[in-house]
Amino acid sequence: MSKHVLAQNQYGKAENRIVKVTRKGGDGSWHEIRDLNVSVALRGEFRDVHLTGDNANCLPTDTTKNTVYAFGKEHGIESPEAFGILLAKHFVSSQAPIREARIRIEEFAWERIPVPTRREQHSFVRKGQEVRTAEITYSETTGLQVVSGLKELTVMNSTDSEFHGYIKDRYTTLREAYDRILATKVTARWAHSALAADDARHDWDRSYKKVRSHLLEAFAETYSYSLQQTLHQMAERVLDHCTRINEVRLNLPNKHHFLVDLEPFGLKNDNEVYFAADRMYGLIEGTVHRDGVQPVISTGDWITA
Repeated sequence: MSKHVLAQNQYGKAENRIVKVTRKGGDGSWHEIRDLNVSVALRGEFRDVHLTGDNANCLPTDTTKNTVYAFGKEHGIESPEAFGILLAKHFVSSQAPIREARIRIEEFAWERIPVPTRREQHSFVRKGQEVRTAEITYSETTGLQVVSGLKELTVMNSTDSEFHGYIKDRYTTLREAYDRILATKVTARWAHSALAADDARHDWDRSYKKVRSHLLEAFAETYSYSLQQTLHQMAERVLDHCTRINEVRLNLPNKHHFLVDLEPFGLKNDNEVYFAADRMYGLIEGTVHRDGVQPVISTGDWITA
């Protein structure tokens, strides 16, 4: 008898890139683009696949890949969340051995290039800002869970930020700052309530834009004494204004800007010239959720610099 136990396991096809072109207008000359990177992970009755190589319960990862593309054609892509919900429910409901499906999606945004002299509108430029994310989990036992998010959204306040009064010991060399640049590259995730997840009419695109707007407004409007304080203000603002969101988790690397010493050149640096350091960096992370809500967002994933 084996002394070893097969523990948590899952499998699927990762990073399926799908670009869906939707043609609108009477002659189809108006195009819209959804550009997704879709990863599928399945959990269920896969013990024999691991222990004996019996593949009777194994849906090939190639099939999951094909399903992503077929669903893009058959159902379209209304939003990353809506598309992920369709996929997750399909895998669990269509195959008895599959008990849970987790769909992770990144969306790469494109902006239209207007061409006034051309009636057709089908030219785009890739946006250089954030990547939209979504994670949809559907289980026979726990139901549907939707976590939306974004990453690589770089923001900066050139003033209204201080950092002082901190612990000092023999190894502390950092000078207290009463006027500094505060910059970070935001990775944010937010968990929707069951009411939102189960609502077929929920507007996921509108919800995303609303959360993004509140994150940016809170960052801009907070007079910051620490990046931790800013994190809390950003998360609280989302929860205060978005009733169908229960939890917000933020990962905020501190994109340090250090004043350059210009005294050797006989120049005074009055908070004007900085060195932007990309390594090493402080990493501030935290979750804020409604009272009485059990947090569901993983604290160990999607950390980004």
